[in-house]
Amino acid sequence: TSVRFYPHDLMRLNRLLSMDPELLEQHDVDGSPDLQEAPHCTQDSTHNHTHSHMHPHKTKQYYRLWLLPYLWVRLHFDRLTLLALFDRNREVLENVLSVALAVLVAFLGSVLLVNGFFTDIWVFQFCLVIASCQYSLLKSVQPDSSSPRHGHNRIIAYSRPVYFCLCCGLIWLLHYGSVNSSSTAVSLYGVALTSSVLLSQARDLLIVFTLCFPIIFFIGLLPQINTFVMYLLEQLDIHVFGGNACTSLLSSLYSVVRSIITIAMLYGFCYGALKDSWDPQHIPVLFSVFCGLLVAVSYHLSRQSSDPSVLISLVQSKVFPNVKEKNPEDPLSEVQDPLPEKLRSSVNDRLQSDVIVCVVIAVLYFAIHVSTVFIALQPFLSYVLYGLVGAVGLLTHYLLPQMRKQLPWYCFSHPLLKTREYYQFEIRGAAHVMWFERTHVWLLFVEKNILYPLIVLNELSGLPLQSDLLVGALVITIAGLKLLRSSFSSPTYQYVTVLFTVLFFTFDYRQFSETLLLDLFVMSIVFSKLWELFYKLKFVYTYIAPWQITWGSAFHAFAQPFAVPHSAMLFVQAIVSAVFSTPLNPFLGSAIFISSYVRPVRFWEREYNTKRVDHSNTRLASQLDRNPGSDDNNLNSIFYEHLTRSLQHSLCGDLQLGRWGNYSIGDCFILASDYLNALVHLVEIGNGLITFQLRGLEFRGTYCQQREVEAITEGVEEDESCCCCEPGHLPHLLSFNAAFGQRWLAWEVLVTKYALEGYSITDNSAASMLQVFDLRRILTTYYVKGIIYYVIASPKLEEWLANEALLEGLKSCRERNYVDLDPTFNPNIDEDYDHRLAGISRDSFCSVYLSWIQYCNSRREKPLDSEKDSPLVLLCYGLCVLGRRALGTASHHMSSNLESFLYGLHALFKGDFRISSIRDEWIFTDMELLRKVVVPGIRMSLKLHQDHFTSPDEYEESSVLFEAISSHEQTLVIAHEGDPAWRNAVLSNSPSLLALRHVLDEGTNEYKIIMLNRRYLSFRVIKVNKECVRGLWAGQQQELVFLRNRNPERGSIQNAKQALRNMINSSCDQPIGYPIYVSPLTTSYCNTHPQLRRIMGGPISIANIRNFIVNTWHRLRKGCGAGCNSGGNVEDCDVGGLSCGSGNSGNSGTAASDSQHSSGPTALHGYTPHSLGTSQSSQSVQSGLVRQSPARASVVSQSSSYRHSSSRQSSLRTSVTGLEPCRRSSSSQLSLRTLPTSLQLRLGTNASVAIPDPPGPSSSLSAHSIPPCKRHTHTLASLLGNEALVLGTDNHPHPHHHLHYIHHHHHNPSLSCLRRDDISYRVQIVDVSQVLDVMNHPKRKELVWPDESMRLRSGRNFWRDWSPLEGMEGHVVHRWVPCSRDPVSRSHIDKTILLVQVDDKLVPIIETGVIELGAEV
Repeated sequence: TSVRFYPHDLMRLNRLLSMDPELLEQHDVDGSPDLQEAPHCTQDSTHNHTHSHMHPHKTKQYYRLWLLPYLWVRLHFDRLTLLALFDRNREVLENVLSVALAVLVAFLGSVLLVNGFFTDIWVFQFCLVIASCQYSLLKSVQPDSSSPRHGHNRIIAYSRPVYFCLCCGLIWLLHYGSVNSSSTAVSLYGVALTSSVLLSQARDLLIVFTLCFPIIFFIGLLPQINTFVMYLLEQLDIHVFGGNACTSLLSSLYSVVRSIITIAMLYGFCYGALKDSWDPQHIPVLFSVFCGLLVAVSYHLSRQSSDPSVLISLVQSKVFPNVKEKNPEDPLSEVQDPLPEKLRSSVNDRLQSDVIVCVVIAVLYFAIHVSTVFIALQPFLSYVLYGLVGAVGLLTHYLLPQMRKQLPWYCFSHPLLKTREYYQFEIRGAAHVMWFERTHVWLLFVEKNILYPLIVLNELSGLPLQSDLLVGALVITIAGLKLLRSSFSSPTYQYVTVLFTVLFFTFDYRQFSETLLLDLFVMSIVFSKLWELFYKLKFVYTYIAPWQITWGSAFHAFAQPFAVPHSAMLFVQAIVSAVFSTPLNPFLGSAIFISSYVRPVRFWEREYNTKRVDHSNTRLASQLDRNPGSDDNNLNSIFYEHLTRSLQHSLCGDLQLGRWGNYSIGDCFILASDYLNALVHLVEIGNGLITFQLRGLEFRGTYCQQREVEAITEGVEEDESCCCCEPGHLPHLLSFNAAFGQRWLAWEVLVTKYALEGYSITDNSAASMLQVFDLRRILTTYYVKGIIYYVIASPKLEEWLANEALLEGLKSCRERNYVDLDPTFNPNIDEDYDHRLAGISRDSFCSVYLSWIQYCNSRREKPLDSEKDSPLVLLCYGLCVLGRRALGTASHHMSSNLESFLYGLHALFKGDFRISSIRDEWIFTDMELLRKVVVPGIRMSLKLHQDHFTSPDEYEESSVLFEAISSHEQTLVIAHEGDPAWRNAVLSNSPSLLALRHVLDEGTNEYKIIMLNRRYLSFRVIKVNKECVRGLWAGQQQELVFLRNRNPERGSIQNAKQALRNMINSSCDQPIGYPIYVSPLTTSYCNTHPQLRRIMGGPISIANIRNFIVNTWHRLRKGCGAGCNSGGNVEDCDVGGLSCGSGNSGNSGTAASDSQHSSGPTALHGYTPHSLGTSQSSQSVQSGLVRQSPARASVVSQSSSYRHSSSRQSSLRTSVTGLEPCRRSSSSQLSLRTLPTSLQLRLGTNASVAIPDPPGPSSSLSAHSIPPCKRHTHTLASLLGNEALVLGTDNHPHPHHHLHYIHHHHHNPSLSCLRRDDISYRVQIVDVSQVLDVMNHPKRKELVWPDESMRLRSGRNFWRDWSPLEGMEGHVVHRWVPCSRDPVSRSHIDKTILLVQVDDKLVPIIETGVIELGAEV
C-alpha cells in the first residue's frame, strides 16, 4: 500500500528544505494530492507570525479518499493509521463485491430474525455474528487461522460473509422443506430423506453451527472460500461421478461440468429405454445401447486428466501451429523444454487410441448385453463373477504386493518374490521385467476391463422397473458411471467393496437392499471414508504410542499425559475428520490432536513451484559481482527436476507393474538414495495416467533429517532380540522385536532396489587438483591447446584469416622478434615462457605448440598454410596470449596464489572475460572468437586436466589428444551451472556433464569440479501413511502462519522415526518448510513406459494399424524369399549371383576338377575369415571341430552350448539334391558324412582325413541354419572357411595329411571373389543389455574397426539422445568373430559381435542379443 507521489513534490521538497521554518505554513496550499496537511484558520498574518514563534503548531495530516474521479473527502488519518483500521481495496470489483456481500448478509440475517429462528440471548449472539461478518469486509483478520500464506491475504476477507450467506440460505431452504414436505417421501435404506423431522433437525444443526461462527473461525475449521469451492467440486466429482482428484479450481470446475454433460447425454438413452416395455426374458435394445455407451464413455473419461491445459495446448498446436514466433536475439531461444511436446504427444496418442477402442468397447459390450446372457444365466453368472472378482482382486492387490514387499506381512526378512536387481550391488540398467510383474499387469487388465464392467452390466440388467422413471433413469446413469469410472481408474480396493456389499446385502440384510447397483454406489462412498478413518487411527496410535514417542519440547512432555483422558474425544474427531476428509493434525507436534479445515487432495492451496536462480532470471551485474544462486541447494535442485522428468517417463508404468505396491489417491512415497531424498505425492490417479508432485529435500540435511534417513535405510533383518533377551530368530523370519517394531510405524519399506534413471554426482576439490604449479602448468597447456583446436576446427576460420581489421590488430605480432612481456605470464605456469626474454615470444610459442597446430590443421577437410610465419599460426598465437592474459586479469595478476587462480579460472569458466589490455582489443572485431573459441577452450582444459590424473602420458600424442577432444565434444556438456544451457542439457538427458562450482554457503568458500554421469540409480521406496503426511503438513501451516512460531528448533520438527516427522515437515511449501525443489503437478502416462508397451502393446491408432500390416507383409516377403526355397534350387539373387552346384552334376564335376589344380597357399588364404557367413555358423563349425588347444576348445564349446539354447535357432538340412536352407529345425548339428558328393569334392579328396568323424554325439558338426543369402555363399567350404578346416586338422596323428590338404585343395575363384557385404541380412534387437555402446571410445583399443567412420558412428557419443530399443530392426554390416586370424574380424571376447545399422546409426551388439529376420530383398 503506498501513496501516489508526483514529480512536483520533489520540487516542493527542495524549496521547503531551503526555506525558513516559520514560512512553511504559507506553502501548505499546494500539497500532495493524496496526503495533505490540514490548513490552519488564522485571523491575521501578524498574529499568526508572532504566535508561530511562541507556540508552533503541530502538523496535521489527512488522507484523500477518492469517491469519484473528481470527488474526494478528507480523512484525518495518515496512511499507516488508516491501514490499521481498514483494509485497502485495490480494484473496483473488490469494492462492489464487499458492498454486495454486506447487503446480502444484512438481508439474510434479517430474514432469519423476522422468522423467529432466534430468541432470548441467541438474538444478541446472532447479531454479533452478523456484525463480525460485515466488519471482516472492512478489516479482515490477518493472519487468519485458515490462511495458507504469510502476509496479507485478500481472499480471507470474504470467507465469513460467504459462509454466513450459505448457512442462512440452507437454513431457510430446510425450514421451507420441513414445513411444506410432500406425502411422497424419498427413502434410502428405510430412512425418509424428505421427512419433516429429519429436515428440521438438519435446520437446527445449521443454526447452532452458525451461532458458533466466532469459535469455528478462531480454530480454523473452515477454509478460505476458493479452497472450499475446489474441495466441494472435487468431492462431488470423486464420490458422485467417479472422477479423479483435481489440480486447481478451474480443473475441478472443468471436471464437474464434463461429468454433468456426460450424464445428460447418457440420461436420454436410459430414460428412453426405461419407457419401453420390459419383458422378464428380454431387454430393450435401446437399453443395451445405453450399456455399451456407458462402458465406452466411462473408459474414455477415466483416461483423461482433470487438467485441460495440455488438451487446450494440443488443440492450439493443431489449429494454430505457428503462433509463437521466436526471437533470434533471445539467448534462450535455443533452449527448449522437451516436456510440453512430450505431454502433447502422449495426449494425442491416447485420443487417437480412444477413438478406436471406445467404438470397439461400445460394440462389444452392446453385443454381450443384447444377447440376454445376463438374464439366461442367472443366478449362476452373478456368483461366478463375484467369485472371480474376489479371487483376482485378492491375488492382484493383496497376495502379490505382500510377497513383493521388503518385509512380507512383517514376518519374513526378505521378499518372497525377488526381482533380478535385488542381489545386485549396483544397478547398471533398467529393471528387468519379472514373470510376476507380467502376471500383475494382465490380472489388472482383466480385472478392470472385463470383470468390473461385466458386474456393473449384470446389476443393470437385473434392475426392477422404477416407479419414477425420471429419478430412476438418473440414478442408474449416475451409479453406473461412477462405478465404472472408479473401477477403470483405481481398482485397488474395489474387490473389498464388491465382496462386502454382496455378502452384506445378500445374506445378512437382504431386506434393506436398494438394488445391488445402488448398494455398490453407496458402499463405495462409505468404504472410502472407512479407509480414511483406518489410516487416521493408525497414524494417531503410532504417533502417541508411549514406548516410542519423542518429546521435542517441554510442551510435548506436558501434553502426553494430558491427552490420555481425552481419547474418546479424539476418536470422535477422527470419525468427523474422516467424513469430511479433513487432516487430523498434532497440535504443535504434541500428542494432542485437533481437526483442521477441509482441503483438496493436492493439499496446498498456493501454486508454489521452485524457481531456480540462474543467468536467465538474474541481472547481468549481479552475475558478475555477487554470483547469485551459488548455494548448494539452488544448484542441486536441478537433480530433483531431472528426477521429476524421469518419473514422468516411467512412474505410471512402474505403478501398473506393481513396483510400488498398492496405491490410491493421495498416497505419499519417499524415494531415498545416497544423496537424493524426495517425497512423491500422488494427486490424480486415472486409467493409465498419474499426476504427482515431487518435493526434494536438502542433500546435506539437518541432524534430525539424517537420523530419520538412517531409520528408513537401515535393515532389521539382523535383529535377534526378543523382549529383553536375544534368542535369535528362525531362518528367513524377523525376530519378535523387529516384527513388533515394524507394526508400529507410519511408514513401510516397499522396495530396496528401485531402478530410476538419474545422474551420479562426483565432486572433487579444485584446490587439491591445482595445488602445485606443475598441475596448473598442465591446465594452462591444455587451455592453449584447446584454443588452438577450436579456432582451427571453426567453420569461420577462413573468414577470420581474411578479415583485414582482425589482421591489422595482430600486425604488431607479425614481427619476427616480437615478445609479449605482460607481467601476468608466469614461468611456473606457462610452458612456452621464454626465460631469456622474460615473456612469451612467437618462437617460444611455436617451439611448443606448432606441431599441435599443424596436426589440427591436417585434420581439416581443406588444410591451410600452417608454417611458422603463416596467418593461421599468427591468429593462434594472438588468441592464446589473449586467453592467458584474460586468465591473469581475472586472477588479479596473482596466478601464483591458488585462491586468486581459482577465482580467475571460475570467472573465465562462466564466461566473464575482462579485456583490459589495448593489445587485445582486436578481439572485438568478432566476438565469436571469445564465445566459440576461448570459452570452450578453458572449459575443455578442465576435463583434459581431470583425464591427466588417470593416465598422465596419454595426451602427449597429438592424435590421441585430438580424438579425446573430439569425443568429449560429442559426449560431454561442459557449462557453468548458472548457464541455461546446463539446465537444458540435464533435462535433455545428456550422458555426461562437467562444471566448476563456486560454493558460498555458511562461511564456506570453495571450488568444486562437478562431474555428472547419467545412469540408473538405486532407490529405496518407502510408503508413508498419507494421513500422517496431511496431518503434519496441516500442523506446520497452523503453527507457522497463525501461531507465528519462528523458532528454528521448535519441537514440531524434531526427529520422530516412527512418523518421519522432520522429513515430512521439511517438505512443506516454503517458507513453512525448506525443500530445495518443489515440482509442478506433473502427469505421467503409461504409454511412455517401454517395458509396459512391450507387454500390453502401444496405443492403438489407424497409423499404427497400417504400419503393423505393412511391416508384417514386408517380413513375410523377406522370410519367404530367404528361407522358403524348395530343394536345392536357390535363386541367383539369394546367393549373391552364384549358382548352386549341389544339384547339378556338371557343376559338381567342374568343382571337383578345379579342386585338383590349385596352388597350396592360395587355397588356404583365398577366402578370408570374413566370409564365414554369420558368426553363428562359423563358431558352430569351430565348436564341432576337434581343437588342438584345450583352452580354445573349452571357450568355443561354452559359447556354442550357450548358443544352442537360443530360441531362434536353425540348421542346415541335407537332401539328395543338395543343401536346403531351413529357418527353424529341431536339428542343430550336421555330420560331414551326410553331405552331398559335390560338397565332399569341394572339401578335397582327403577331407575325410582332414576332418575326422569319431563315433558318438561329438561326431556331428554343429551349425545353425542360416539361409544361404545370409551366409553370402552356398557351399559348406565357404561356410567353414579355410581357417576352420586347417584348425580341424591340427590334432590329427599324421601331420602329412595336413600338408597334403594344403597342397591339393583347389582355390575356387568364385569363392575368392565373393565378399561378405554382397548380401546383407536383417536382424531384430531382442536384448538391449547386449549392446556395446562405448566400444568406439578412442581409449578403447580392443576392436579393430574396418573404417574410421564406422567407429565414430557406433556409440553413444554419436547417438546423443537416441538409444537402441528392443524390437528395432537393421541389417548387419560387419561382424567380429572370436579367434579370427584377421584382426579386423577378431572379437576380443568369446562371443561374436555384430555391427547392425539402424537408420543412420551403427549399433555394436553381441550376437545373442538379436534374432534373424531374413535377407534384404
